[in-house]
Amino acid sequence: MTYKNTLITISEDSKVTFAKVPVAKNDKPTIASIEYDLISNSPYEYTQSDVQFKTYLARNQIEEVNVDELREQFFSKPKACFRASPLVKNYGWGIHYDDEGKVAIYDVESEAYQILFDRDDIAKVKGMRSKRI
Repeated sequence: MTYKNTLITISEDSKVTFAKVPVAKNDKPTIASIEYDLISNSPYEYTQSDVQFKTYLARNQIEEVNVDELREQFFSKPKACFRASPLVKNYGWGIHYDDEGKVAIYDVESEAYQILFDRDDIAKVKGMRSKRI
């Protein structure tokens, strides 16, 4: 699923009230740290699919050779949307999709996040809960 003009808000059961920068564990980048680096360093440059694929390449230390074929294989199976991203579930970041479906992240405590949240022309979707109720 690709969103447009949508803000994914942090998960209701998130344990954080402000954004934290995800860090690598044991010198290995995590999904959260890769997504954070890609999106924060290039806001509104990548779509959700771009970030997911680049994250896959980085996590598996795959060089970007034959990317068209690899990308087709990677997306041959359905992928969860950013509602399931650790950024919204565990780290306090909202993910905004612009009118082209390109993404940027915002600290839940930031004025920019609140402005996006208050806009009527932007759909709001809650991040997925970490636990079932």
